[in-house]
Amino acid sequence: MNYKNAWIYGEDFTFHKGGFTVANGIFTSMEEKDDAVDLHESYVIPGLIDIHFHGNSGFDFSTGGLEGLHRIASYLAEHGITSFAPASMTLPEETLKKAYEHAVQFRNRQPEGLARLMGINMEGPFFSHEKKGAQAEEHLILPDYDMFLRLNQAADGLIKVVCIAPELSGALEFIKKAKDICTVSLAHSTADYETAKKGFEAGATQVTHLFNAMPPFLHRAPGIVGAARDAEQVSVELICDGAHLHESVIRAAFAMFTAHRIILVSDSLSACGMPEGVYESGGQKIYMKNGAAVLEDGITFAGSTKDLFECMQMAVSFGIRPEDAIRAATINPARALGVQDRVGSISSGKQADFLICDKEFRLRECYIGGTLVS
Repeated sequence: MNYKNAWIYGEDFTFHKGGFTVANGIFTSMEEKDDAVDLHESYVIPGLIDIHFHGNSGFDFSTGGLEGLHRIASYLAEHGITSFAPASMTLPEETLKKAYEHAVQFRNRQPEGLARLMGINMEGPFFSHEKKGAQAEEHLILPDYDMFLRLNQAADGLIKVVCIAPELSGALEFIKKAKDICTVSLAHSTADYETAKKGFEAGATQVTHLFNAMPPFLHRAPGIVGAARDAEQVSVELICDGAHLHESVIRAAFAMFTAHRIILVSDSLSACGMPEGVYESGGQKIYMKNGAAVLEDGITFAGSTKDLFECMQMAVSFGIRPEDAIRAATINPARALGVQDRVGSISSGKQADFLICDKEFRLRECYIGGTLVS
């Protein structure tokens, strides 16, 4: 299929007027042809990639089974997220193993018209008790590399991100080994600047939901935030849902780290896309009220109720350049998963996952492998 007269988001992170061709689910040409579908100057951007979320539509990845994955992936496709890496929670090894096996089954089948499962984000159980957030405290353990290997085997190598608190006993040794298998991300931690710096020197290259579940960025105690800023190889996740971070902090983060190093994530829960009520995440009850999802204490955020496309739109509404917000929701997460050669940008040879948006960046159509999501 040939398309023309569009503003296409290029690999140089700017928009260019032109066209493109899709054949057999792949972008084959970036040339404009006369016999093409006229997109009437719509914006064409890569399909979004969410590397940190737990569920939607009433289903949680960790406990929702294969049926849950189908519904989750369907919702994502309907909302412009064409690739994803669901995040597991702090749960017993056997529970995680079952969830990962379901992920393998889904990946192998890859149902048509649904978002692509490109990996797993292992969020927990190697976290600090003090900064556990909505993670189940009774299942927190010290870093266990053998357990990680067993789970990655059950996942057929799908673990693409593993999260860890660097101050824990054995954490640095774990990072040094795990970095050769997947991205290692510092998370749910009490680490100070020096400890976080050691984690990055050991091989961690990412920070999970920057500013959340970690010490604050202070002028004499910069903590993980400051250490990440100084480590140029490190990327950072931002939850841009309007609740986890103030809009000024979003602008400050983009200024500190630049769009090259920021990964927008939703951290969405099973409550995403659902009415207010009581839901489940990682074996715990979560309460959705007034658009926020909290634990029973009514204070602790359990995650987000917005999807990644909404988060990208919100970043733009906060003053982030659309080109930068798109970059942070497409190629940057693709790199974190190690799949940037397949998805994350619009270029010849890559999978034809793309979105057609209006001039206000509202989603009009979503294509996965060149096929319109109905």
